[in-house]
Amino acid sequence: MAVMVFIHGGGFVIGSKDAAVQDGATFARDGVVCVSINYRMGVDGFLPIPGVPTNLGLRDMIAALGWVQAEIGAFGGDGGNVTVFGESAGAMAIADLVTSPLAAGLFRRAIIQSGHAAMTRETSVARRLVTKMAKLLDIPATREGFASVPIDALLDTVEKVSLPTARIDLRDADGREPVFGISRFVPVHGDDVLPVQPLEALKAGAGREIEILIGTNAEEMNLYLVPSGVRDKIGRLLAWFVLRKSQPNAWKILKAYGAGRKKGGRALTDAMTDLVFRWPARRFAEEHRGPTHVYELEWRSSAFKGELGAAHAVENPFVFDTLAVASGPEGVLGEDPPQDLATRIHRLWIDFARDGSLPWAPFDRDTRQVYRLEAGQAVHEPVMPAAAFLP
Repeated sequence: MAVMVFIHGGGFVIGSKDAAVQDGATFARDGVVCVSINYRMGVDGFLPIPGVPTNLGLRDMIAALGWVQAEIGAFGGDGGNVTVFGESAGAMAIADLVTSPLAAGLFRRAIIQSGHAAMTRETSVARRLVTKMAKLLDIPATREGFASVPIDALLDTVEKVSLPTARIDLRDADGREPVFGISRFVPVHGDDVLPVQPLEALKAGAGREIEILIGTNAEEMNLYLVPSGVRDKIGRLLAWFVLRKSQPNAWKILKAYGAGRKKGGRALTDAMTDLVFRWPARRFAEEHRGPTHVYELEWRSSAFKGELGAAHAVENPFVFDTLAVASGPEGVLGEDPPQDLATRIHRLWIDFARDGSLPWAPFDRDTRQVYRLEAGQAVHEPVMPAAAFLP
C-alpha cells in the first residue's frame, strides 16, 4: 500500500501535525497509509548555535523517514513507495531533503505545496541571529549559554527577533534576504545535511531519482497582507521601504509589478507572491533533473469580503478533503467551498502517491506546462517579471 508522510508548515517556528485541517484519516479512508510527523522548530530546530549540530529540525524529519522505512510494513505500508508531502515551511524542508545525501533512498516521490529550495542561509549569515539573540538574553553565544535560559524567556526573544521592526541584517553576499523576513529560523546549507545550497545541488543532479509534484497558489501573499489591511493601506514609498529590506532592486521590482498604475500595497503583494513563492517554485522545477510536474491553485476564497482569494495555505483543506474544518463565517475558505474541487485535488495527490500518474505533461523550460487545479487543465505559463530579480 502506498505511504504518504506529511510535514506541516508554520515558518519553522510554529505548527503541529495535529491540526484538524491536516487529518490524515481521509487518506487512510481512500487506501493510503498516512503518517504525520512533528519536528523541532525555532531555536531547537534551526538556530546554528556553535557546538550544536545544525539543521536539527531536518535531522528529525530524516529520522522519521528512517523509521517509516523500518516500520511501516507493520501498518500495511510499502517502504518502497513513500511520498513525502508538505505545505509552506514543511514544503521548503521537503525541497531541501530532495537534495540531501542523508535523505537519499528514504522516499520515492515528493509533493511540495507552496515551497521550494531557495529559503536556506549560509551558516555564517544565520550566526548573526545567534549573536543577536545572545545579546538580547545577555548570555554567551554558546550551547551552554542557550541551555541556561528559561523557556519563557527564550520564546519571548524569538518573538522579539521575529518582529518586522527587529534590527537584524540577514541578507547574503548579493544583498538578498532569501526568506523576505517571513521567518528568522530556516535551514542552513554547508553542513552534512545540505552540503551546498539546494538549488545548486539540483543543478548538479541531486534528487534526480525522485518524482516531484510542486506548485503554488495564485495569490499567496494575500494571506499575510489582506487580513492585516496592509495591502490597501500602504503607498509606494512604504512598499519600497518594506521590499528593500530583502531585495536590492526594490523600486524596479515594484515598477515591474505595476506600481504607479495601482496602489503600492497591491504592487507589493503581487510582487512578493511571485518573489517569495511562485517563481522560486518554477526555478525548482526548471533545475530538477527528474520527472517534475507543476500545479497552481487559482480558486479564490470568499473570506474577507472576497479579497483573500487564492491565498497561502488555502489548498490544504482541499488536499486533505477537510473543507468543513476551514469553511463557514470564520473559515479561511469562506462559505460553501466546492466539494467537487476537494474531491479532485485529493484524488490527484493519491494517484500521484500510488504510481506517479498525473493528467498533464511534465514541466520544462520550453512548454512551461502548469496545471490549473480549478480549471482542470494545463496551460503554458509565461516567465514572470520576478525572474529578472532572483537567481
